[in-house]
Amino acid sequence: MNNLDLAKEIYDNPNPVKPMELYVFLDPLNTECWELQSVMRKLQIEYGHYFSMRVVLSTKLFNLNSQQKTSSIATDSLTHPVLASVAVKAAELQGKRAGNQFLHKLQEQLFLKTQDVSSYKVLLEIAEEANLDQEEFKKDFHSVHTAKAFQCDLQITREMEITEVPSIVFFNECIEDEGVKISGLHSYDTYLTILQEMLGSDTLNRQAPPPLEQLFTKYTTIATKEIASIYNISPETAEREMKKQMLQQKVERISLPDETLWKIK
Repeated sequence: MNNLDLAKEIYDNPNPVKPMELYVFLDPLNTECWELQSVMRKLQIEYGHYFSMRVVLSTKLFNLNSQQKTSSIATDSLTHPVLASVAVKAAELQGKRAGNQFLHKLQEQLFLKTQDVSSYKVLLEIAEEANLDQEEFKKDFHSVHTAKAFQCDLQITREMEITEVPSIVFFNECIEDEGVKISGLHSYDTYLTILQEMLGSDTLNRQAPPPLEQLFTKYTTIATKEIASIYNISPETAEREMKKQMLQQKVERISLPDETLWKIK
């Protein structure tokens, strides 16, 4: 019995009090921030019962004065690097899950399909692919609520003195304690060690990964290598299992030059 079979039998979804909070600082256009997403998915699956996570957009600001004003920002021809971050905040107004889904789709388009995600027109296409309410997204994109949410993220970035992305700040439940800031991209084991040390525990209770069917209800597209990492199996085994799922018409394959993605049907 491999880990995929085991997950179907023992997966549980407890909802304990979470003693840790992680502030994850990202720039949607940064390659290392994209790589961090896979690491954090695995950490959430295995040890997410110990922590909550907040994504903060730590984006380099560019001068918008030479572009259109905010009142005319929603034009198909507009292109600007900061628009990707604005779009993520607009998506979040439809819920945390919607925001995370939009962010992941945006990074897929940028890093795997080399699309220009600084284009408002492309961002609308991504919102459609992420199954967002299109009219709500368009309205929220240039609303004062989105602007304030984006400004709040930038303020948090300044207050926590974040100078490099990605960065993660770990907080425990004791409000008197300072957070532990980890700048740059690190291995999965590094983040796990920090989590363990801050919880003051020699061992943590690792939660079993969910069955594939449940995994795809949470993450609509997943790479072969990510599946291998989550279930601690070889990429070859993951590939074979996903081909079985495809033959059963449960998923479809998306073949890209440097990666293979799987999407639920």
